[in-house]
Amino acid sequence: MTSVPTPIPSRTQYVQEEIKRRILTGQLTPGQALVETELAARFGVSKTPVREALKTLAGTGLVVMNQYKGVTVRMVDADMAREVYDVRLLLEPEALRRAVRRGASLDAARDALTRADAATDTAERSLANREFHRALYLPCGNPLLGRMLDEVRDQAALVSAVAWAASPSWEREAAEHRDILRLALDGDADGAARALHAHIAQFVERAFPRTADQAADQAADQAVNQEGTE
Repeated sequence: MTSVPTPIPSRTQYVQEEIKRRILTGQLTPGQALVETELAARFGVSKTPVREALKTLAGTGLVVMNQYKGVTVRMVDADMAREVYDVRLLLEPEALRRAVRRGASLDAARDALTRADAATDTAERSLANREFHRALYLPCGNPLLGRMLDEVRDQAALVSAVAWAASPSWEREAAEHRDILRLALDGDADGAARALHAHIAQFVERAFPRTADQAADQAADQAVNQEGTE
């Protein structure tokens, strides 16, 4: 029987994945310039696949293209982090709730959690962490919801990479992941969704704490929203 050869990724895809990997593992840091000629020499390709890869990465929010400053790795600040995590807070717990209620398989989430626990370096652990979260929301039964969360996935990973570089918190988050998965496997859709919401919210607050004024404004907004639902 003749085996079917594995397709070789295009040069653009290869360059794109390599740049993304280096950004999300901290080898390329926020604000760092990405020079086409240097990247082309590093990866042994022409400037064309580098240019196309950078355009795609700009579309996912990992890099910024500026007419005057060129291309740089996207900076991460509190406003950017909260924008990305606000989207996750709105969508991801609901996606998990739906996945649990429809009895979707969470084997991929369990496997990703196992890989994260066994990881020997930051890059491997980060990838497993991203796969864990995706495995929770992807089987929600709504492909559009899954795609919307996929669109902020790389930006969320960039926020995490910056936060972990400043203050590693793997063990705490791993314990939270295990609790989320346990509730989901027990069929507790609402409990799993609440645990996931708390996990996401607490992470961004630890990494980018609000000022006293911002906290007061947030509490006031929550009070108004609560009154509106009563």
